[in-house]
Amino acid sequence: MSNSAILSSSIAKKYWMALTGLFLCLFLVGHLLGNLQLIFITGEEGKRAFNEYAYFMTHNPLIKVMSYITYFSILFHAIDGFLLTFQNRKARPQKYAYNNPGANSKLPSRYMAILGTAILVFICTHMANFWGVMHFGELPLHTTKVYPPLSNNPDGSDVYLTTAGSFLPVDQVEVKNETEIYIKDMSAELEAQYPDMKISGTNPRYAEGYKDLHGLVMSFFGKKKEGFPESPNAQIYVWLYVFSMAVLAFHLWHGFASAFQTLGVRVKKYAALIENSGKVFSVVIPAAFAIIPLVIYYF
Repeated sequence: MSNSAILSSSIAKKYWMALTGLFLCLFLVGHLLGNLQLIFITGEEGKRAFNEYAYFMTHNPLIKVMSYITYFSILFHAIDGFLLTFQNRKARPQKYAYNNPGANSKLPSRYMAILGTAILVFICTHMANFWGVMHFGELPLHTTKVYPPLSNNPDGSDVYLTTAGSFLPVDQVEVKNETEIYIKDMSAELEAQYPDMKISGTNPRYAEGYKDLHGLVMSFFGKKKEGFPESPNAQIYVWLYVFSMAVLAFHLWHGFASAFQTLGVRVKKYAALIENSGKVFSVVIPAAFAIIPLVIYYF
């Protein structure tokens, strides 16, 4: 059999489906751990932690490579699923005279294509609302009053947090190219006023700020944040997110264990362990994701 025939076979598609699916399960765990900072770390500390996390995820070379692998996996997993569904239906164009699907397969397994399509729609809208704005939209920079307390900032005026860990007064700098902060006039008085300032880079008039993704997420799900418009449909967004996580749970309920079976790992000795682990994973991970917008909106 030629390589092209192998790659186009339903068996090969199922292998790729399983591998990309398990990789995306790992991605879900990592993404969840980062997002849980939104509800477990509050106040200015939480804002800083999440924005620093978002900066790391978009600037670390290894993470960027993993991100592209994730994007590819999502697209490949979706396309492969559509092709498998089409191939299976083409192989059996006519339904059996007597068909009792409930006796032969579980409910989630019969609707994997529909569930997967709903998840793909969610991913696209989710990325447009957050990832797209983070990369291509206009976001205000992370600002704070006094964190940590600046000895010479008694009036608590706004300062930018920079990636060097320093703080620059908003009214004495200008922002260029979305995140680059330039000091308008680096006078001796300014240096004396802010002794804790550490300007990074070879140009002493330059520092880089953090995009305030934390403020975007919070305002999207109903929290009032300075610099962000109110979200009149926040409650709708929250419950659409919760519904999408329920759909994800149904998809994982069948898909997790099925992936191990496809790869030949689900042997009789470990079948129960894999089945139970898949059920726990399919409930706990989506439920944890769903809790985040609920806590933001209602608490």
